[in-house]
Amino acid sequence: MRADRLLSLLMLLQSRGQMSAQELADELEVSERTIYRDITALSSSGVPVYASRGPGGGVRLIEEYRTTLTGLTPDETRALFMMNIPAPLTQLGMDETFKTALLKLSAALPDTRRAEELRTRQRIHLDSSWWFQSEQQVPCMSTLQQALWQDKRLHIEVRWDFFNTKLEQIAEPYGLVAKANVWYLVYGREGNPHVVRVSQIIEAKLLNETFIRPAEFDLVEFWESWCEKYESNPPFIARVRVAPEALPMLAEYVGDRARGLASQTHIPDSDGWVTLDLPFESLIAARSRLLGLGRAVEVLEPESLRKSLIDFAEQIVEFYKK
Repeated sequence: MRADRLLSLLMLLQSRGQMSAQELADELEVSERTIYRDITALSSSGVPVYASRGPGGGVRLIEEYRTTLTGLTPDETRALFMMNIPAPLTQLGMDETFKTALLKLSAALPDTRRAEELRTRQRIHLDSSWWFQSEQQVPCMSTLQQALWQDKRLHIEVRWDFFNTKLEQIAEPYGLVAKANVWYLVYGREGNPHVVRVSQIIEAKLLNETFIRPAEFDLVEFWESWCEKYESNPPFIARVRVAPEALPMLAEYVGDRARGLASQTHIPDSDGWVTLDLPFESLIAARSRLLGLGRAVEVLEPESLRKSLIDFAEQIVEFYKK
């Protein structure tokens, strides 16, 4: 652990120049006393690091002590400095590792390139999260990772709806995919690949049984193919009539797929309403999302969804009459 900290301290000084002991302590989450001990250790090992006290003082390396990462163009350097720590890496527990890797790359750049870091970060910021997207709880992530690296089977318990309907099964984990900061587990069952959202896995137990990962399976190719099929052939279609005032906010309630449908030209009926075929992951997803639109949407088909909406509406009315 100390070796990692010494390397991080060295990289901080290379990338940022002179820093105070307190700044280094805050960055590395240790005490100032520990920083001074680390400086002594680096100096003893031949690293030209110096500490000066008083106003304007701090810890620094001599200017000549630099490593140079060659081959990066100015545009490539800016692209490097635009990178932030994605939320999925934090959920994997890799945020500090990623931060250290970026620090090492930054420290290896010439002074002329490293000067672009602050300039770039103050002008371009990448935020990959959706509006109002709450962080998904993925308590089973460490178990899933362990099974992935060890090629071990899992016993998983998956929640399918709001009433905690559960499905238990044996899964052979092939890979984890983060799409728009949402994690999915790609796993094999009975020789066929399947996909489940990690936040739906309420329990995962590592089994002693190992499995042989299919040699021909390619995670990236499978995911791209699965996404294409999923988007072109959604599992559940609901035919609805939508009030004109609800069209602008349709995507907020029923997902991004509806945005393209709502932007198309549709012929309204005599009441000004528009008929659309909306795709959903399931009947349960359709019911929960369409309820939010209230009387601004009318379900025409399928009949099972109509009855389910009526049942839920009646339950709500009865509940609030008490």
